[in-house]
Amino acid sequence: MERKKGFKMPTAYTILFSIIVIVAIFTWIIPAGQYDYVDPNASKPQPIPGTYHRIEQNPQGLWEIFNAPIKGFYDAVDIALFVIVIGGFLSVVMKTGAIDAGIASVLKKLNGREKLLIPILMVLFGLGGTTYGMAEETIAFYPLIIPVFIAAGFDALTAVATIALGAGLGVLGSTVNPFATGIASGFANISIGDGIGLRLIILIASEIIGIIYVMRYADKVKKDPTKSLVYHLKEEHEEHFNNENTNLEVELTKERKKVLWIFGLTFIVMVLGVIPWAWKFDIHIFENFNNFLMNIPVLGKIIGHPIPLGDWWFGEITMLFFVASLIIARIYKMSESEYIDIFVSGARDLLGVALIIGVSRGITVVMNDGGMTATILHWGEETLAKLGSVAFVNIAYLFYLPMSFLVPSTSGLATLTMPIMAPLADFAGVGRDLVITAYQSASGVINLFTPTSAVIMGALAIAKVPYEIYFKFVWKLLIIVSLVVMAALTIAVYI
Repeated sequence: MERKKGFKMPTAYTILFSIIVIVAIFTWIIPAGQYDYVDPNASKPQPIPGTYHRIEQNPQGLWEIFNAPIKGFYDAVDIALFVIVIGGFLSVVMKTGAIDAGIASVLKKLNGREKLLIPILMVLFGLGGTTYGMAEETIAFYPLIIPVFIAAGFDALTAVATIALGAGLGVLGSTVNPFATGIASGFANISIGDGIGLRLIILIASEIIGIIYVMRYADKVKKDPTKSLVYHLKEEHEEHFNNENTNLEVELTKERKKVLWIFGLTFIVMVLGVIPWAWKFDIHIFENFNNFLMNIPVLGKIIGHPIPLGDWWFGEITMLFFVASLIIARIYKMSESEYIDIFVSGARDLLGVALIIGVSRGITVVMNDGGMTATILHWGEETLAKLGSVAFVNIAYLFYLPMSFLVPSTSGLATLTMPIMAPLADFAGVGRDLVITAYQSASGVINLFTPTSAVIMGALAIAKVPYEIYFKFVWKLLIIVSLVVMAALTIAVYI
């Protein structure tokens, strides 16, 4: 007898392409419309409230459905290329072992003071989360850190929480995370630097709350092991993880220290590059420095015509990460062929993300070509936007919670929803950066516990911690963090 196969969740590609088909069907039903814009040629075209009007119906057929992902990829080619180059950059960094060596160095130095490992490691993983969306990369650290925590009198759940929540809360408070904030900013047509102050506040508040939450549990387990939520697995964990090879011998060499400096400096330059210093803050130091360099005889010609920090967009920051990868390869004395192999391998790993961006952008293509986008904006103008700014930002956050379940890809979710949600923010009198903050925070909360997350489920499998126990541990934190985010969004409306 043939065994029945259980339900398997379709991939993000299938979900997004199915949405393209559904949206195309709706173009036959939903009235087509159009807005007048303040400046149709602006980089961030802003629809004028009250100017919606009906236009001739333009239903989308099979040709448009299958052509939509292709057109979508063309529309988002700058963002897709950025993602691919980031993949190569991260691959080169990880190949050097610099990040592994940095974590191992911290573990060795704090031998005997293991309680301090919780805040230090959570901050380090949080920095990885907020800068480059550190998630899958954390998997390598569980076999290293779990035995250390168990030997120190904590439990496996404490180790899981330290790593998963440290990195996850960093992603939730993404300041310049290219896979969440960067892609969403691109499709909202604003700078990654817009709203960075609020995101930094959310990051700091979330990490502090997370650290206190984990340390209180760790203290309780240390004083009374029977208070551990995985106490019934204590013997099994001790037997299993005491036999694990806790390799702390990854040496933090001079080369690896230099790599870490270049790694950190790259993200600092990225932040400086995307904050609009001149036109928003009337700070012209970077423009003046650019002019000074270009006016130096001979050297100015050699340098070329660089764009000053503050006016950077995806092309410039893509170049930044590419150059940084070359510098790191040189520091680590990689051969030309070795560097190319590593870079291409990393780029290949994120090719799927780039393709998801194209497919999800295809949804917007069908909506725009079918005249649906303006109609949905009009409905939003008549309902959501009229609720007021505070209600709008909080509804946006609540909206993104279930959407993060339905579309687990952060890049796909940003590409799918930002072309609608960003202009709706204009109608509600809310900055587009607040919609981005609502999106990434909601997505970050969901990814802290969703069973569809390969990172969370992989970590629990390595730690031998049942999912229901992890959820029992984390659910209160999720509510607290959500309330903090919603309060921050509310306050930001009035600032």
